[in-house]
Amino acid sequence: MSTPFPFTAVVGQDDLRLALLLNAVSPAVGGVLVRGEKGTAKSTAVRALSALMPEVDVVSGCRFSCDPHSPDPGCPDGPHEPGASGSRPARMVELPVGASEDRLVGALDIERALAEGVKAFEPGLLADAHRGILYVDEVNLLHDHLVDLLLDAAAMGASYVEREGVSVRHASKFLLVGTMNPEEGELRPQLLDRFGLTVEVSASREPDQRVEVVRRRLAHDDDPAGFAARWADEEAAVRARIVAARELLPSVRLGDGALRQIAATCAAFEVDGMRADIVMARTATALAAWAGRTDVLAEDVRQAALLALPHRRRRNPFDAPGLDEDKLDETLEEFGGPDGDGGGNDDPDPDPDGPGGPGGQPEPDDAPQGDGDAAARPEAGEGGEPQPSGGAGEQSPARAAEPFRTKVLSVPGLGEGAAGRRSRARTEHGRTTGARRPQGALTKLHLAATVQAAAPHQRARGRSGPGLVVRRDDLRQAAREGREGNLVLFVVDASGSMAARQRMSAVKGAVLSLLLDAYQRRDKVGLVTFRGSAADVALPPTSSVDAAAARLESLPTGGRTPLAAGLLRAHEVLRVERLRDPARRALVVVVTDGRATGGPEPVALAGRAARLFAAEGVASVVVDCESGPVRLGLAGRLAGELGGTAVTLDELRADSIAGLVKDVQGNRRAA
Repeated sequence: MSTPFPFTAVVGQDDLRLALLLNAVSPAVGGVLVRGEKGTAKSTAVRALSALMPEVDVVSGCRFSCDPHSPDPGCPDGPHEPGASGSRPARMVELPVGASEDRLVGALDIERALAEGVKAFEPGLLADAHRGILYVDEVNLLHDHLVDLLLDAAAMGASYVEREGVSVRHASKFLLVGTMNPEEGELRPQLLDRFGLTVEVSASREPDQRVEVVRRRLAHDDDPAGFAARWADEEAAVRARIVAARELLPSVRLGDGALRQIAATCAAFEVDGMRADIVMARTATALAAWAGRTDVLAEDVRQAALLALPHRRRRNPFDAPGLDEDKLDETLEEFGGPDGDGGGNDDPDPDPDGPGGPGGQPEPDDAPQGDGDAAARPEAGEGGEPQPSGGAGEQSPARAAEPFRTKVLSVPGLGEGAAGRRSRARTEHGRTTGARRPQGALTKLHLAATVQAAAPHQRARGRSGPGLVVRRDDLRQAAREGREGNLVLFVVDASGSMAARQRMSAVKGAVLSLLLDAYQRRDKVGLVTFRGSAADVALPPTSSVDAAAARLESLPTGGRTPLAAGLLRAHEVLRVERLRDPARRALVVVVTDGRATGGPEPVALAGRAARLFAAEGVASVVVDCESGPVRLGLAGRLAGELGGTAVTLDELRADSIAGLVKDVQGNRRAA
C-alpha cells in the first residue's frame, strides 16, 4: 500500500485544512465541498485527513461497522452479542464518478430472494463509509441517480435497498467530502446544501511558496516512507489536538450573543432555510474547541460564516461565490452581545502555543510565508478569450438583459445518453415500459415478466413446495424510460447586423436564459460565434454553464456576417464531440437574424452548410432575432434548410401566448 502525503506537509491552503480539521473535530458540521482549479492539492489534502482521524470502536465481524456501545438494532448482521468488539482506523471510502447503483448501496441476490426467501446482501460503499469519510472526487460530475441516493442517505443516516418487495436497511452516517473544478459544471442545489462547509482553493502566485510545494512533492515521490517519517511528529501533534478538541467540544458554551450574531448573519445574506444557521453554530463551536476555548467568540462566528455561507447564498450558477466581508463585519458588530457572548476576543492570542493560534493550522517551521489562497483565481475564460476575427465596426460588449424562463426545447426520438432532464431516453431509472433479458448484471427486476418466464418450467424442474423455482435464464430486466442530458451547442451571430446595443442585450439575455435552462437540465453546452470573416469556438463543449456565460458577457460585435463559416465550425465541433461521447445527442441553437454577407454567394453557402445538419438528423432551432417593421423571414428560411424550427425571442419565453412545440423538429416525425 502506498504511503499517503502527510496532511501537515501540505503547503498553504489554510482554509481547506481548517475546514477538514473542523469536521474531524465535529463530524456533525456536515462535511466539506472543495472548489478549485486543477493541481491545487484538493485530493491530496482530503486523502491525508484519514490518517489523522481517531480510531473507531466496532463490533467484531460486523460488515456495517456497528458501534459496540450502541449497535444498530436493524443491522443486517445483527443482533450483536455484547462484548465482541475491537477498534480500527476510520475509513476513507472513495466513490468513483462512474460507479453503479449497486456498488454504492449494495447488491441484493434477487434469484435467492425469490426462490429461497433469503436476504443475501452484499454491502456497498455506503456501508463501508459508515462512521468514516465518504470522498467523491469530481462530485459535480456524479450521475443524478447516485446524487439522489447520497441525499437520501445523508438525510436519514441510513441506506435502503428495495427490490420488488424485498428490502434491506443499514445505518450509514458519514462525513461527506467532495472536490470539484467549477469549470466542469456546478452541483445541484440540493446536494450543494448538504455540504456543511465550502472552500475555494487556488495555486499560490508566490514563487517561494511554489518552490516549497515542488520541493516537498519531489521529496515524497522519491522516498514516501522517509518523507512521512520526517513529518511524523507534526502528524502526531495534530492527531492529539483533534482528540483533545473532541473531548472539549461538549463543554463549549454557545451563548445567546453568538446565536444572535449567527441568526442575523444568515438573515442578512438571505440564505434559504435553517440549515445554514445550524451549520454555523456547529462550526463556531468546533472552532472554539479547536482553539482550546470553552466560549464561542465573534471571531469564531465570523470564520464560521466564511466557511458555511458562500455556497448557500448563490441563487443561480452565474452568481459568483463568496461573501461581502465588509457587510459581514457590520452585521457582527451590530448584533454583538452585550453580555460578551460572541463579543470581541480580549486575549489577542488565546492559544499562543497551538499551531496557528485560534482556529489556526499546523504550520511547520520551515513553511514559506505567503497565503496561496489569497491569490486571485483567474475567472473562467481568462487567457482563453477568442481574438476578434474582424476589426471594422467593432463595438464594446453589450450587457445581457435579465434572464427569463424559457420554453422546453428537446431532441426528438429516444436516446441513450447520460442522465439528465431534457429529452426522452432509455435509462436505468424512470417509468417501466417493458422487459428484456439482462445484459450483464441485473439491476432492475421486472417481476411479472420473470414469473411469466419461469412458470412454464415448474413441473420439469421438479417443483414440489410453495416456492417458485427460478433460474438465471428466467430473470428479466425492466426496460425503463427517463430523461437524458444533451449537448446544447449555441451558434451566435455577433456581426454588425446584430450590433445594436439594445438588440444585442436582448439576444444575450435570451442565450443566458437558455444556458440557465441547460444547467437545470444537466446538459453540456458549447458556444460558437461568427463575425467579420470567420467563426470561433468561444467555448468547447463543457458542463460549465457559468464559463459559457462569462464568454457570452465579453462577446464583442461588429463586422460582416459569415453565417456559413459559423455553421461549418459548429458542424466540426459536433463531429469531434460524437467521437468523444457518441451516446450524447445534440441540440443546435442558432441565434441570428438570418442574414449572410461576405465572400461569393454567402446565402447559397449558408444553405449548403445548413443542409449538412438536416442530412445527419441533428435537432436544431433558430432563434429569430430580426426586428423592425419590415421582416425578410431569413431566419425561418434557414430553419427550413436545417430541418428545424424557427422561434422569435418573444416565443422563446415560457409565459408567451404564442405556442412553441416542445419537439424542436415538430415538422418531422421522430424516428
